[in-house]
Amino acid sequence: MRRLHALPAPDFELAPLAPFVRLRERIWEAVSLPDDDRAWLLGRLADLGQRYAELPAGLTWCLVHGDAWNGNVAVTQSGPVLLDLERFAFGPPEWDLASVAVDYTTFGSLSASGWADFCEQYGQDVTGWAGFPVLRDIRELRKVTFAWQLAGERPDIAEQARYRLACIRGERGPRPWGWAGVP
Repeated sequence: MRRLHALPAPDFELAPLAPFVRLRERIWEAVSLPDDDRAWLLGRLADLGQRYAELPAGLTWCLVHGDAWNGNVAVTQSGPVLLDLERFAFGPPEWDLASVAVDYTTFGSLSASGWADFCEQYGQDVTGWAGFPVLRDIRELRKVTFAWQLAGERPDIAEQARYRLACIRGERGPRPWGWAGVP
C-alpha cells in the first residue's frame, strides 16, 4: 500500500474517492431491515457525509485502492498484488489505511502486534489522526450495509447484520466488537 500511495499521479484525470457509493441503495434495498433501523442508517449516512466533508488535513491525497482489505491482496512469489481495482481513485491515503485499521479496531481480527507491524511497514498509524474516527465510522457503515444487503437472501447472515447494527448504534459496548466476516 505504501508503494501504491507513493506512485505519481497518472497523465489522465482519475475520479475522486467516493466513500459513500451504493450505501443509500443498500439501505433502501435491504428487504429485511426494519423501518426504524433504515431511518437510523439513513440519518447516520447523512451525518457521516457532513463529517467527511469536514475532514481535518492529513496526508497528501494520492492514488488509493479504495477497497483495501486482506481479500483484495494476492501474495505471489514476486510479492503482493492488489486485486479488485473497481474503487481505484484519487483521495486521502488514510482511506486505505482505515480499512486495515478496522480489522484491528472493530473486527478484532488483526492482533496488536499485526497492527503494529503494519504501521511500522507503512510508516504511519492512522488511528492517531484526528480524522480517523470519521473514516472508521464510514468503513463500519459500509460493513453494516453490506451485511444487510446479504441478510435478505442469506438468513445465516441476518444475525451478524443485526449485531453489527446494534454495535454502531452503541448497544454492544466498546470496540473491538469481534464482527464475523460475511461472504
